[in-house]
Amino acid sequence: MKTKSSLPRLKSDRALFRPIRNLNPESLSRLLEAFHRGDLRATALMWDAIERRDDVLQGVISKRKKSVARLGWEVLTFEDSEEAQNHKQALEYFYNHVTSTHACDENEQGGFALLIKHMMDAVAKKYAVHEIVFEPRGTNDFGLPLLTATFRFVPIWFFENREGRLKFLKENEPTGSTVLERGSWMVTTGDGLMEASSIAYLFKHLPLCDWLLYCERNGMPGVKGLTDAIPGTPEWEAARAAVSDFGAEFSALMTRGTDIQAIDLTGHGDLPYPRLIERMDRALIALWRGSDLSTLSSTQGSGASLQQSEADLLEDDDALHLSETLNAQVDRFVLRYLFNTEEPKAYVRLKMRDRRDRTADLALCERLFHMGLPLAEADVRERFGIPTPGLDEPVLGLISE
Repeated sequence: MKTKSSLPRLKSDRALFRPIRNLNPESLSRLLEAFHRGDLRATALMWDAIERRDDVLQGVISKRKKSVARLGWEVLTFEDSEEAQNHKQALEYFYNHVTSTHACDENEQGGFALLIKHMMDAVAKKYAVHEIVFEPRGTNDFGLPLLTATFRFVPIWFFENREGRLKFLKENEPTGSTVLERGSWMVTTGDGLMEASSIAYLFKHLPLCDWLLYCERNGMPGVKGLTDAIPGTPEWEAARAAVSDFGAEFSALMTRGTDIQAIDLTGHGDLPYPRLIERMDRALIALWRGSDLSTLSSTQGSGASLQQSEADLLEDDDALHLSETLNAQVDRFVLRYLFNTEEPKAYVRLKMRDRRDRTADLALCERLFHMGLPLAEADVRERFGIPTPGLDEPVLGLISE
């Protein structure tokens, strides 16, 4: 556990590295193979560029990250004891005062929600790394120690993974690296969806370039002029001017009777580019957000509900995984430092959305009540999220008919 950053000031290499300018199937294959060998730098920079520049990816990745970052958080206890309550208060203070920033752009400042968004980068690039700088804050009014921290998000291209464990690459030392000390670094793992996304991006980008080239060449027809004037004469020059003024991308003037015709070079039938581009866009949406709604339109209106169900599943899984990462790599070290314990009695958890049908629950409770089945007040309050009123709080009375 450290209280001062050990990293130099990091500079982003985005402006110096152009990983997608000449991207093709062969170069992409080499980059993906290098990533799996542990050489993360070039591949991670390529993924970062694609993520920021593709219109579909920019939207779906942002939604995936924000859906989890918007969830609230709570600290729960394993038991009802004074020690557990002390652990809970310590963790609540820690996360309420936590600071999150970007190691390459310190203008990016935030709290717990920004920390979650940074951790979610692991869903894209397989790993998300934070340097943890702890900040002791003395004690509270009851004599309990206080601690918080600053989490510095360090992009994955500053690391290598050749030996199965991430190491920080030393500046100006291509072969030098530093092992990440547990308790001073937090490593979040994820699905690494940018591997499949970069393949879809390439096979979307190539036909898109071909389509743009097709539109440039064939968007306006060429013009052919025919004239019986002798080249070089005023009549010839007048005919050539008429052909040029037509506004075509290319034109031709020939002798033998003045006649201007359009040369149509456009293809006939459906072009292949739009369908392939649409197929790749739908693949990207399905990767990041679950089933693509357009692929489910034939299911008699059930597409929207199925897509929402899969989005909920992804959100719940992300929340659970991030909570477990914080429990294992942060909570334990915080409570060990504050209370010298190896058995945490409290833990932080991202709140998952309550998606139960309250109308059906209410109808069930009413039926059970009229059947004479005793219902515990605490269970009913918990099911409907109704807190118990305080001793001095006014309460609503029964409405008599």
